[in-house]
Amino acid sequence: MGKSRVHWLRFPFLRLTSSFRRCPLSKRSLIIGSVCVFHLLLVVSHFGYSQNQLERGTDEDKYRNARGLYNLDISDALSDSVDLPTGASFVVPTRSNVVYITLKYKRLKPAHIRGTIRPKLRRKVRRKETNSAFTQYKLVTLERDAGQNKHNFASKASWGETRDVYYKSLDITHIYPTNTQIDSHISSIRIYSQRAPPWLSPKDVEVMRFLADANVLRIKEVSLGDSPTLLVFEGETNVPMKNQKHTQRSNVCGGQCGVINIPVDTSEVFAFHLDRVLGLNRTLPAVSRKFSFLHDGQPCPVVSWDASLYPEGLAAGWSTVKLSWAEYQNSLKQRCWHKNISPKPDSGCFTVHHYEWSKLALFDFLLQIHNRLDYSCCGFRPRQEDVCVELGHHAQCGDPNHIQLTNILHRDHDPRHLVFTNNKGFFDRNEDNLDFRLLEGIKELPEQSVSVLKSKRLREKLLQSLFLDQTYWESQGGRQGIDKLIDVIERRAKVLLTYINAHGIKVITMHV
Repeated sequence: MGKSRVHWLRFPFLRLTSSFRRCPLSKRSLIIGSVCVFHLLLVVSHFGYSQNQLERGTDEDKYRNARGLYNLDISDALSDSVDLPTGASFVVPTRSNVVYITLKYKRLKPAHIRGTIRPKLRRKVRRKETNSAFTQYKLVTLERDAGQNKHNFASKASWGETRDVYYKSLDITHIYPTNTQIDSHISSIRIYSQRAPPWLSPKDVEVMRFLADANVLRIKEVSLGDSPTLLVFEGETNVPMKNQKHTQRSNVCGGQCGVINIPVDTSEVFAFHLDRVLGLNRTLPAVSRKFSFLHDGQPCPVVSWDASLYPEGLAAGWSTVKLSWAEYQNSLKQRCWHKNISPKPDSGCFTVHHYEWSKLALFDFLLQIHNRLDYSCCGFRPRQEDVCVELGHHAQCGDPNHIQLTNILHRDHDPRHLVFTNNKGFFDRNEDNLDFRLLEGIKELPEQSVSVLKSKRLREKLLQSLFLDQTYWESQGGRQGIDKLIDVIERRAKVLLTYINAHGIKVITMHV
């Protein structure tokens, strides 16, 4: 049975081969060529299909990896920041690979607000000692490491005492450890695309890179009398100074400089990015950076130095608007400089434009910064360790109209606009103890900022912005720690939107 089946299968094949041998040579060549061409087409088509599948998988992987950082709809992003004078910015990427950030991460339990502040940083110390970051002991240690035999103190000037340490003749890499990331090839400002987030201007990115990566040439501790001591460092840069006249007059910074704050003031960095995301543009650029000779190498917030805030030198201090709470409330009613109309001499107006107070109130409420509009902590329940209680300012709340506002600053050449400095926010204040005094007298708020709060894209934008500063990102515990901070801001944003609807506050476009 099996043999007959085999013979039956072989019979057609034998007939085909015998007929093929009897065909003329030309027909046999044509048949063989046709079979070869058909086989070649099959091989080429199969290889092309495999290659297309491989490329499609590679493209999907690239898209999946790249969509987390800057896969913004540019038209949508620019529409949110149409009022910004900067617009989209093109920068040079500092990293070759990309990192995928997803917004689908959800915690099973709500964030514990108290966990965002380390208890050890709440210990009670003298304020003067807390702000004096660069002690005599650290000066001696630093000069010993640099190989100097004696201190080089600058002479006392009219603006106070400064102490200089010069590094111009030294190799800076011998002073800093490798984890400070001063290598020009590895910047702590990580940008993976040629387009930075549209709310950051090219100047912002330039200053951030300087503050984070510039080699330190010298450091000065500047004493301002009763004010906290400033620790200013001058960095090596090839960028020309546009504000050279203010630099020469201040006699503090001979080039481009930054102010080093203590590690507990990390909210300065978060405040800078929040300010840019909201489209306010009133804070100075700030990054987080490690210094081997300060605070045991802990990350310190570094803020850009702006000499125009000292128009008459450091002896006169900040360019401050001095007014009481009652005068501030009266200026809100007068709508000073609204529509660029000069106020009457007896109106009680100051140099600040009316819209600036609205931007300041919104910014301070989200971060609960009370050291400007509520220095005495009259609008909330302070703790015993808060400065306003320790120094006795909280007792002045019985007569709030005479309480002076503090830290209301503007540049020498621009008295209409405020500059938000000393942005010490509080993330551990619950929603039942928010300072609503910051919003008292405010009848209008900027439309651009409120639209960001309503768009439900605040978290996405803050993640994209804060991710640029690698040192700050890692110091807060990575994505999980940053999410806790943003949770607090989002809850306060909801409270603010409810307050706007309940009090009939107008949301208007503010071009100043």
